[in-house]
Amino acid sequence: MLNLLRTSPHDSQNPLLSSLRDSFNRLRSQLRPPFPTSVPSQLEYSDLNRAIVFGILAEPHHLAKTHLTHLHSIVTDGYESFVDLLVRITCDSYFKLLDPARVQLLWVSSNMVDVSAMGVENLLFALLRCVVGGDFGRDNLWLAFELVRLFAAKWEWLLEERFVLSCALYTYLRLLADHYRLADPMLDELKRLEVGFCVRVLRHCFDSCLRIGRDLIRLLQDLVFIPEFGAIWKDLLASPSIFGVPEFSDISQLYKTRTSSRYFLLRLTPEMETQLRFLLTQVRWGCQKRYQIWFAKKFLNSPEKETLVCDFVRFICCAHHPSNEIIQSDVISRWAVVGWLLKCCRSNYVEANVKLCLFYDWLFFDERVDNIMNIEPAILLMVHSVPKYVDMTHKLLEFLFLLADNYDVARKDIIVRGISTSFAVLVKKGVIHSLKVLTSCDIISAVLRERLATFSQSSHLKVVREPLASLNNFTIPLNLTAPSS
Repeated sequence: MLNLLRTSPHDSQNPLLSSLRDSFNRLRSQLRPPFPTSVPSQLEYSDLNRAIVFGILAEPHHLAKTHLTHLHSIVTDGYESFVDLLVRITCDSYFKLLDPARVQLLWVSSNMVDVSAMGVENLLFALLRCVVGGDFGRDNLWLAFELVRLFAAKWEWLLEERFVLSCALYTYLRLLADHYRLADPMLDELKRLEVGFCVRVLRHCFDSCLRIGRDLIRLLQDLVFIPEFGAIWKDLLASPSIFGVPEFSDISQLYKTRTSSRYFLLRLTPEMETQLRFLLTQVRWGCQKRYQIWFAKKFLNSPEKETLVCDFVRFICCAHHPSNEIIQSDVISRWAVVGWLLKCCRSNYVEANVKLCLFYDWLFFDERVDNIMNIEPAILLMVHSVPKYVDMTHKLLEFLFLLADNYDVARKDIIVRGISTSFAVLVKKGVIHSLKVLTSCDIISAVLRERLATFSQSSHLKVVREPLASLNNFTIPLNLTAPSS
């Protein structure tokens, strides 16, 4: 019997795959030439789509090509039904697919791009989510390799699909930070393709890159030790006009653009998203430890995977905003999950990057465009860590003030204004009643309390802006440069 999935005796039946197989078995006689010439009804059309999807993924490649020809001959909806099935398979079952089925999935996805199928952008988005950060396994690197080859080969189509282009850029900038940490000759070709693709997008389609927003800068900072990105970084600071976008004249314009939550979803597999949302919506205080242990064993089970914590924290801050009902219940809070994730960090480099992810929206916060929920976890983590875990409060405040002084010296006024505004809005909106819980706490360092009081005096503290005399005016914060830098 034809099969698509790796299964064990204890696995429950997959309803979607079962329906595809049933349609294939029922219509098998119609899936070989000569194909029926009658126009199928809507019900028959849906059945044929399910059968053809199964045939393409389960049968040998020469038969899959026949099935694709059949699909071309009957399509009446711009391939929408067919692509929707592929998206559902990718989201629900990609990691259980047999290797031949994965190969066929990438092949048919490429063909759907060729015919500009309706919904193909959702299929590519789903496939990008299946490339896991910090995973150097053969299967994961194969998918990263095949997708970047697909994007390079479909360049002209990508130029018309600017959201897909920006999603691919976001994904591969993030992956490069992981791939370059491993000095393995087997990765050289993949890294070469990733660098070539990202540089091409940044150099020739910068108007599309701008839609990513401020997190584009965060990702690029992690790659400045790679020569090609070092050159891009210098141009961003000293020669922004070289990118050919008339309205772009300074990176502060990117600072002011909040990154859409869809980009943060890109770096979580559907299973990661499901499990994180479960932890944040169903698990009660006092019961969280067993779920956290399971989550860590599942997704953070090797030192290389700890870089995923950055992606989890950005997702929690910017893409998961609980309802008032959840906030007022006894479900574990976002700030507590972030605190636990910080303690999962083994290296100083990753811990510093996770703190940057936690505070990143603080640096540029503007009440008119930013969401207070993005900055809420950090303040609540600092407040609730007093007094039992005051070391956490110390570390976070120290890091926040380090960012204020060093993140971008040439644009320090923007950073200080953003942090000051964050504190003011958090108090104004009632997230915390007052900053006195921190400024009047004797177990917090006097230096930190004095600095905090300075920030709390005004939401628009004036700072003399230093002139952009050289590239050194932009300082990457301590411990944020990659280990290979």
